[in-house]
Amino acid sequence: MPVYEYIALNEKGKRVSGIVDAESPVAARQKLRASRIFPVSITEVSRLLQGAGGRSLGFLSVLFGRIRASEIAVFTRGLATLLGAGFPLVRALETLVFQTRSPALKKVMANVKNLVVEGNSFAYALSRFPAVFPPLYVNMAQAGEASGTLEIVLERLAEMMESQLDLNNRIRSALTYPVFMTLLGAAVLIFLMTAIVPNIAAVFTEMGRALPAPTRLLIGASDLIQSYWWLICLLCLGAWALFFKIKKSPRGREGIDRLILRMPLIGFLVLRLATARFARTLGSLLENGVPMLQALDIVKNVVGYTPLAEAVKSGIQDVEKGSALTEALAVHGVFPDLFMQMLRVGEQSGKLEAMLEKTAVIYEKEVTAQVTRITALLEPIMILVMGVVVGAIVLSICLPIFEMNQLVF
Repeated sequence: MPVYEYIALNEKGKRVSGIVDAESPVAARQKLRASRIFPVSITEVSRLLQGAGGRSLGFLSVLFGRIRASEIAVFTRGLATLLGAGFPLVRALETLVFQTRSPALKKVMANVKNLVVEGNSFAYALSRFPAVFPPLYVNMAQAGEASGTLEIVLERLAEMMESQLDLNNRIRSALTYPVFMTLLGAAVLIFLMTAIVPNIAAVFTEMGRALPAPTRLLIGASDLIQSYWWLICLLCLGAWALFFKIKKSPRGREGIDRLILRMPLIGFLVLRLATARFARTLGSLLENGVPMLQALDIVKNVVGYTPLAEAVKSGIQDVEKGSALTEALAVHGVFPDLFMQMLRVGEQSGKLEAMLEKTAVIYEKEVTAQVTRITALLEPIMILVMGVVVGAIVLSICLPIFEMNQLVF
């Protein structure tokens, strides 16, 4: 059944908008009028973007706008709750379509519901929108449908997404103050170098006296910024564009990822975050009945860093030949020792899923605690650095004044 986006007036003459499914535009207008809503315009929403061979191109962000991960998590939690309460899938989807506030997600879910009504599986309907629902989501939904436990799988998906969002929010909150202080310090430095220093330099120039070396260096830096600020901006933009160009190439991405993982402090945090994501995702897939090889093939795309993804990709081949997962991953030596030990214990005890979940929790807590400690140290360090920089500028300005005072006395 087609889906239509409408702009209409309600009984009070207030402008409203939304979507409605109907057999035709005429039926959509009749359906809206029956609800005491009077349509001004009705436009059919394209259900799928089809490319060659009928495959979805996945450009939903162009049509529908950006859909946030938090919106997908809320939708997943709501669908799991409705299914657990005994709602049929189609009715649950229809209920959520009209409760969802995001216009982009509303349109996507309306089309998912129509695909299910036409006789397709829920997982197939989700797979038609790869820009919104990644392979992890689709495969877990497929496993839930096959086992008859879709509401449980969706509940698990919602918990996993909420946990990841919570971790990301805690890290962002911890980094907000240092980032703010960095931007504030940069703004103060630019103001001093472009507004204050030039005026004082003009006074010193009129005096015609030899200036101390720090003062000359400060005035030279100020003149450079004022004269070539556009070149500095172009160089920064060029460096930024070059970085992204290198990152897009396979070899460049691999080199950048290896460099990040080898960095003294950042590499420690990044490796544990990636390992936590790997453990939680693999554990969730295995717990919901996805075969090991298929689960590993999905997980290799979510670890986020090339060395880890290559290790998992190679591990798939070893597992396929009969090797244990621990042995297949240990060959590459990229994962932390604690993770490998817990993975070995999980395989030996037959509780691999539980061990993967515990590992994810351990590393997420470790990363959060480490980020908190780092930011606690960064705050006084940044204040000290700002004080030193501003103090050096003030001292460079005051040195000629001190020399003049000595000549006077």
